[in-house]
Amino acid sequence: MSSEKAPIPLGSNFIRAIVDKDLEQGVYASRKWAGSPGDAAHQATGQPDPAKIRTRFPPEPNGYLHIGHAKSIFLNFGLARDYNGVCHMRFDDTNPEKESQEYVDSITDSVKWLGFGWEKTWPEGNKESSLYFASNYFDFMYRAAEALIENGHAYVDSQSAEEMRINRGTLTEAGKNSPWRDRTVAENLALFREMRDGKHADGSLILRSKIDMASPNINLRDPAIYRVRRAHHHNTGDKWCIYPMYTFAHPIEDALEQVTHSICTLEFEDQRPFYDWLLERLAEAGLLAHPLPKQYEFARLNLTYVVLSKRKLIQLVEEKHVSGWDDPRLPTLAGARRRGYVAEGFKLFTDRIGVSKADSWIDYSTFEDCMREVLNINAERRIAVLDPIKLVIDNYPENQVEDCFAPNHPLKPELGKRVVPLTRELWIEREDFMEVPSKGFFRLVPDGLVRLRYGYVVKCTSCEKDADGNVTVVHCEYLPDTKSGTPGSDSVKVKGNIHWVSAQHAYECEVRLYDRLFKEAHPGEGDRDFLTDINPNSVTVITAQLEPSLKDAKAEDSFQFERHGYFVADKKDSVAGKPVFNRTVTLKDAWQK
Repeated sequence: MSSEKAPIPLGSNFIRAIVDKDLEQGVYASRKWAGSPGDAAHQATGQPDPAKIRTRFPPEPNGYLHIGHAKSIFLNFGLARDYNGVCHMRFDDTNPEKESQEYVDSITDSVKWLGFGWEKTWPEGNKESSLYFASNYFDFMYRAAEALIENGHAYVDSQSAEEMRINRGTLTEAGKNSPWRDRTVAENLALFREMRDGKHADGSLILRSKIDMASPNINLRDPAIYRVRRAHHHNTGDKWCIYPMYTFAHPIEDALEQVTHSICTLEFEDQRPFYDWLLERLAEAGLLAHPLPKQYEFARLNLTYVVLSKRKLIQLVEEKHVSGWDDPRLPTLAGARRRGYVAEGFKLFTDRIGVSKADSWIDYSTFEDCMREVLNINAERRIAVLDPIKLVIDNYPENQVEDCFAPNHPLKPELGKRVVPLTRELWIEREDFMEVPSKGFFRLVPDGLVRLRYGYVVKCTSCEKDADGNVTVVHCEYLPDTKSGTPGSDSVKVKGNIHWVSAQHAYECEVRLYDRLFKEAHPGEGDRDFLTDINPNSVTVITAQLEPSLKDAKAEDSFQFERHGYFVADKKDSVAGKPVFNRTVTLKDAWQK
C-alpha cells in the first residue's frame, strides 16, 4: 500500500490542514490495529494500522438525523475517504432511556442514502467493518472507572443533585469540595461495586472524577462519570443498572477504536480538557497506549427557517404538528429524502458552506439553491397542470389523437424525446387564460394567439362561465400548419406559449405543494414560542392533471414539472401505477425579500 499522503482536495479547511500536518510529521505512524476496538494490550497484538487516519460519526440513537448531521457525515466520512482512512459508524448508545432500534435503523439508512458505508477492503484483501456500538464497551468503561478509583482519580459522592449543583460554584466563584471527596480507595471501590450490583437507588450515589473544584473551567470541577439508572437497554438488555456519562464514555470510545481525529461541534470545546485528562489518566494506568486521539471542534450548522434542536423536533412530532419524523417539511434526513432533496445536493451544500471555527447563519435559500442546481442537471422534464381548466379546440377532429414530441431533458439531448398525445380537449393552467388581460400578459386572451408548447398555435374564440362568473371552459381554434418541429412552425409569430395535457389521457393525481415549515427566519426568537411561527401554508394538497407518462413513475423518481418546480414521487404513499407527488422546491426562490 502506498504511504504517500493524499492530496488535499479543493475546499480545504483548517481540519484538513491539521490532518495534513499530522501525516507529514508521522504523529500516528506508530499506531497498531488488531482488527477491532480494544485496549492497549489488544491493539499491541495487531499490525501497523493500514488506515492513515480514523474518524468517527457517533450519533446517539435517540432521534432522527437532520440536515446539521449531514455536514458532520460529509466531513468525517469525506476525510477518511480522501486520506485513505476509515470513518467509524458508531452509535453512542450509553443513555438507555431515550434510545431505540427504530432510531438505529433510521440513522444507518440516512448515512447510506448520503452515499457512505462502513465496509472497506484493503489492497491486501483484508476486509474491515467499522459499525460499532458504544454499549459494547461497557465492560471496559467499568474497568476504566475502577482504575480511576484505584489511582485516586475518582470517588463516589453521596450528595443530592441539588447539593452538587450548589457546591459546583459559578463561572466567577470556585466550587466546594464534596464532603465525600476524601473517601478511601477501598470505600469508593466497595460503593461503586454496590452501585453496579443494584444495591442503591437511582440517583442516590454518583461516581465523580477527582480533578479540581476550583478550576476556571467548570467542566473540570469533578465531573460525574457514572450514575445509577435502572433502565432496559436496546443492546445490553438489563445487564447494567449503572451507566456512564457521555463525557466519560466518548473519549474512551474514541481511544478503543484508535480514532486519530475526533471531530466535534463547538459546544464540546470546553469539554476537551476533560477529554485529554481522562485519556492521559487511563494511559498512565496502562489501559490505553499513545498516541491518543485528539479532539477538534468546528462550527455547527445554523440554518434559517428551521429548528434543529432535538427537543423541538420531538415536540413537533409528538404533538402532531407534523405527520411524523419523515414529514417532508421537517429538516430530518428522512423528511428531506421524502421531500425529494438528493444526496448530491447535500454534498454541494456542505462544500459551499465550508468548515470553520466561526459560528454563522446560513440562509435556507442557499440550501434550496444547491438542490435546484443538482436537480436541474439530473431531473427529467414532464408536464403537469396544477390548477386545471378545460381548453377545447373546436376545429380539431373529435376522435383524433396526435403525437407531439417533448425533450426529456433540454441539457441532455441524448435522453431523447417522449410522446405527448394531443386531443381536442386539453387541460391548461387557470392562470394561463385571462378574459381581461393585464399589461404584459402574453398567454391566452380573447382573440389572441398563443402556442401550445410542443404543439400548434391556437386562437382563443370564447369562454364559458359558471353561475358565479368563474371561467370553466375556454374555446379556441388551432392553425393546422403551425405544429412545433414542422416547417410551418415559424409562419405565425406569437409572444407566449402555454403547457397542457390531453384531457383524455391525463393522469389525475394528488400533488402536495410543500413549503417552509416556519414563516420566520429564526423560529422562537427571543421569548417567543417557536410553535407560533409555524407557516400555516407549509403544505397544500391539490388534485392535478399530469401527462400520462408520470403514471409509471416509481417512488423517489424526481422530475421537473415544467414552469412549476421539482417534484418527487412520494417514497411512502406512492404505489405502482398510482404515484403521489411532493413538491421538492420551486424553480425560483419565492422567499427573497
